[in-house]
Amino acid sequence: MRVLVIDPDHARAALVAAGLQGVEPAEVRHTTLYDEAEVLAFAPDVVVIAAESPDRDTLESLREATEGAPRPVVMFVDRSEPGLAEQAVRAGVAAYVVDGLAPGRVRSILDVAMSRFALTQQLRGDLAKAKADLESRKVVDRAKGLLMKERGLDEDGAYRLLRKLAMDRGKPIGVVAADLLAFAGVLRGDAS
Repeated sequence: MRVLVIDPDHARAALVAAGLQGVEPAEVRHTTLYDEAEVLAFAPDVVVIAAESPDRDTLESLREATEGAPRPVVMFVDRSEPGLAEQAVRAGVAAYVVDGLAPGRVRSILDVAMSRFALTQQLRGDLAKAKADLESRKVVDRAKGLLMKERGLDEDGAYRLLRKLAMDRGKPIGVVAADLLAFAGVLRGDAS
């Protein structure tokens, strides 16, 4: 396991490293500031951020950094203000632990955070696929409506024609339906 610890306090960072000793081969690297180039070069399995108290700028920077390259982030803070935990989670933090940094707890917290991160990523992927499928279905329905109107087909006949066109061209039916709607728009003069 590759762990990047970001903490300006060397003693606090040493607690994290101590919590990972002897469990399994772990490569722990410590830095005092979040540096995206270093994160990309090291490619950690999990990022641990420890601080006295996070500020809104830190959380915003973290959100921007994890948007492009999501990875599990665990945040240990000595104290927190109301609302910061929620902001941390929205910024991509998988575990937000207040006043709980103890070597004996580090490994289990990291394991839970990595599992939660994997589950969240799977759910995001499933949601994106469901949204894309729904959008494709809407496009197919509009294309069927166009074929029904222009060719006098019933709904089943319009779907069979779209499916045949998709199979003949080796493209997904949603792509063929979108192309059909685009060409119909050009013929009507919708595109300039």
